[in-house]
Amino acid sequence: MSFLAPAAPYIAAGSAIMGVQQAGQIGKFNQSVANRNAVIKEQQNEILDSQLDLELERFDRELAQLISSQKVATASSGAVIGSGTANNIRISTLYNAETDKEISKYNTEIAKARNIEEADLSRIRGTLARERAKMEKIKIVSDVGTSLLRMQG
Repeated sequence: MSFLAPAAPYIAAGSAIMGVQQAGQIGKFNQSVANRNAVIKEQQNEILDSQLDLELERFDRELAQLISSQKVATASSGAVIGSGTANNIRISTLYNAETDKEISKYNTEIAKARNIEEADLSRIRGTLARERAKMEKIKIVSDVGTSLLRMQG
């Protein structure tokens, strides 16, 4: 019999305690990483909103320039501004502009919805990581308990 045999239960218990602590720390760390990833996705939605505001503002400026240039072209051609073909062109330009704005808003909302979904999934992954760590802790304690029983039995 080895001189370590009497100490084996204590060594096993000490190792188990360290393993349980490490499993808990790993679970907490993985959960915190997943939660941080979720926060980043949510912050990206704020960035998307800001980008949309800037894009729409730029779009409105460009639209105003386009309409102004159309009026100048109409006036220089001798046609009456606001009548006939000139009016149809202006209405078509405004309609297309509104359609493009709605498409930009829609695309932004879709991207935001994806970010929210990814944030939720990340939090779920974090919770699962924490639960896996708890299961690992239980497994470690169970394995040590079984080993200790075998040593004594």
